Amino acid sequence: MCVARAARRKSARDLRHGRDARGPCRHRRPGARLDDRRRGRGHAVSLAWVTVGALVLAVLLSCTTTVNVGILSMAMALTIGVLLGGMPPSAVLEGFPTDLFVTLIGVTLLFSIAECNGTLTRLTRIATRLCRGHAGALPFMFFTIGFIIATIGAGATPASALLAAPAMAAAARAGVPPFLMVIMTGNGALAGTLSPFAPTGIVAHGVMARIGLAGVEWQTFAYNALAHALVGIGGFLVFGGWRLLRHRAGGVRADEPHAEVMEARHWLTAIGIAALIVTVAGLGMNVGMMGLVIATVLILLRSVDESKAIQRMPWSVILMVTGVTVLVAMMQETQGLALITSAIARVSTPVTVQPIVAFGTGLVSVYSSTSGVVLPAFLPMVPQLAQHLGGVDPMKIAWSMNVSASLVDLSSLSTVGALYIAGAAPGTDVKALFNGLLAWGLSMCVVGAILCWILFA
Repeated sequence: MCVARAARRKSARDLRHGRDARGPCRHRRPGARLDDRRRGRGHAVSLAWVTVGALVLAVLLSCTTTVNVGILSMAMALTIGVLLGGMPPSAVLEGFPTDLFVTLIGVTLLFSIAECNGTLTRLTRIATRLCRGHAGALPFMFFTIGFIIATIGAGATPASALLAAPAMAAAARAGVPPFLMVIMTGNGALAGTLSPFAPTGIVAHGVMARIGLAGVEWQTFAYNALAHALVGIGGFLVFGGWRLLRHRAGGVRADEPHAEVMEARHWLTAIGIAALIVTVAGLGMNVGMMGLVIATVLILLRSVDESKAIQRMPWSVILMVTGVTVLVAMMQETQGLALITSAIARVSTPVTVQPIVAFGTGLVSVYSSTSGVVLPAFLPMVPQLAQHLGGVDPMKIAWSMNVSASLVDLSSLSTVGALYIAGAAPGTDVKALFNGLLAWGLSMCVVGAILCWILFA
């Protein structure tokens, strides 16, 4: 009996330390930790469906409630992995994207500093003075400003938060229809949203790197910028913007809006942003680490109130992205992704897969967070989908998802669209603007599918 008890104790120790009781320690990949007693085919299939259902629930709740789906997703991943899959909690948390988390913290802290101390506001107001009263030039100027601010690292939402009120006020003074100003300014900001420095771009490129599609950050950015330029300028011209190109608005003076003095803290912050771009684009430094270093220097130099900058960081989005990524990693481990990709493959061909995934991704993105839910959930499906279909470049499927998810983000249901509605000048028909942007966002599902088919199929 003593020998039997000793053998049982040794077997338990072996299992705790990842060794098979029948032999020496075996090196196992981190994800392959489902309890061996539960590895029957039927149980694996049921876990796959459970994780798929969990992701569907997370997406639906992100569309219909204010619950942060990052918290919900992480809780569901832990519940499924530990209680149903027999995994230790540490194995479930291996799906947490540490590199992505650090990158988002570094970049968003730096641009929270630039926003809190007024640097971005001053740079924006200086740039708007260049139009000198040309009404037709105003939308193009705001498109360019939004594009630059988003590209250098602020992202589409902070860029729109900065530009919404001044852009709508300038439109009212110059006689530019508010809808035309929104589709130009908003698409300008969204054109820069997949920059390697911007939060959404960091999410997209991080997920693509994990699925083996690294090294195309600037090409992905260029395709997205091209798509937004085409739909923004195209929409401006189709809806009557061409009439403004020869119109000079007497209500806009060269000195509006009034320039504000650039103080030492603003120059230091502008130099810090320039240093981030040079070190990352020119020297290949890690964007998150450099953002943290530069932000730390600015805080030590008293360029901003540290507590206000930290409070302004988009913690909700960061939690959403990382939490959903943990659930997607669990779904990948349980073969849930294989179920979804095989379903898409059954209704797709190598020629039609791009518009199909573009339409589906765009439709979900109208109602859900692009960076927090859609891209972390959909991009991991790309390799298996390409493998199922055969003869399809996975990069083009990923580009279709990225571009289509971004194109719909000017909907009045999205944060970017809502910012412009909130910034509307007095006297604006807000209801008409809301309905117009909602129709625009939904129409971009179809436009995005067609555009991705032309560009990538």
